[in-house]
Amino acid sequence: MFVPVCQLDDVPMGGMKKVDIGSASVVIYRFEDGVYATQRLCPHTWAPLDRGRLEDGCVICPLHRARFDVRTGEVKEWANWPNAIRLLNPLRGERRLKTYQAKIEDDQIWVDA
Repeated sequence: MFVPVCQLDDVPMGGMKKVDIGSASVVIYRFEDGVYATQRLCPHTWAPLDRGRLEDGCVICPLHRARFDVRTGEVKEWANWPNAIRLLNPLRGERRLKTYQAKIEDDQIWVDA
């Protein structure tokens, strides 16, 4: 069921915003082609992705620099910094981001969470 989470203007073009939907913490992303939503915490070590940065449609984790496509949740690059973190990667395994359907209606962003 879609619920309103914020006004469209609350998320700058090319930017992101954390919102809470019940007990779920979600990040909203806004691009020219629409709005997208993913889980807030990185599936590697649970760093807050809203404190990371956006680049080419991907969110980059602020802790270990994992890159995720915000449209699909696909892992584009798994945790790679610092170099020693790569030793843990076989134990942690790659995990994609959970994504949520998002839409714009009446200048509001709605998410199906």
